[in-house]
Amino acid sequence: MAQIETKNVDFYYGAVQALRNINLPIEHNTVTAFIGPSGCGKSTLLRLFNRMNDLIDGCRLDGSVEINGQNIYGKGVNVEELRKQVGMVFQKPNPFPKSIFENVAYGLRVNGVKSKSEIEDRVEASLIRSALWTEVKDKLNRSALQLSGGQQQRLCIARALAVEPSILLMDEPASALDPISTSKIEELIFELKKNFTIVIVTHSMQQAGRVSDKTAFFYMGEMVEYDSTTNIFTNPKQERTLNYVTGRFG
Repeated sequence: MAQIETKNVDFYYGAVQALRNINLPIEHNTVTAFIGPSGCGKSTLLRLFNRMNDLIDGCRLDGSVEINGQNIYGKGVNVEELRKQVGMVFQKPNPFPKSIFENVAYGLRVNGVKSKSEIEDRVEASLIRSALWTEVKDKLNRSALQLSGGQQQRLCIARALAVEPSILLMDEPASALDPISTSKIEELIFELKKNFTIVIVTHSMQQAGRVSDKTAFFYMGEMVEYDSTTNIFTNPKQERTLNYVTGRFG
């Protein structure tokens, strides 16, 4: 069974249809990249997986989005519990104006973890997993805002990992970063897929080619093609996909 599956999903912002008939299965412990020109619906779809679009007035979803077989838009779904299971990392690093330690501990405290030793252990484990521990272990009490952009983004990944999600959503996580920081984020994604299912929106086809197992190409609210990343970039079935990945438009 796919870990995430959309079935006949149509999505509207008011009267504007942003997604049309999306049927997409995403397997456990894979990296799936969403590519396509700006405004094609890829971030909108990503945000359906943890109900971030609920925060926007006038939105409407037809069809279903299932995680581990449960329709996350069904009655009685606890959205807070869902967002613990489905972590999110945004385009621009958004650390809280708190210490490095408290940034990572924040979600644990909000979720009722009171044991000091457990919080310390999980903060350390999350910073190790996000490949940041060796750089910050001696300055955990310093403000997170003193970190570089790349370090801040890895801190935000650590913060998402601390509450032990099973799925990690990344909306252009390296677009605001320099090439060295981008490389570190990509190495991190490769490591994390051993334990997490990752869905990444990226404007960089090179990045999609480097980090993902499967790629979905979107155009004007439709999923044009979904296949192994190798096939999408070397042997696409749809002419529109070929034109996009070869740079003829987009």
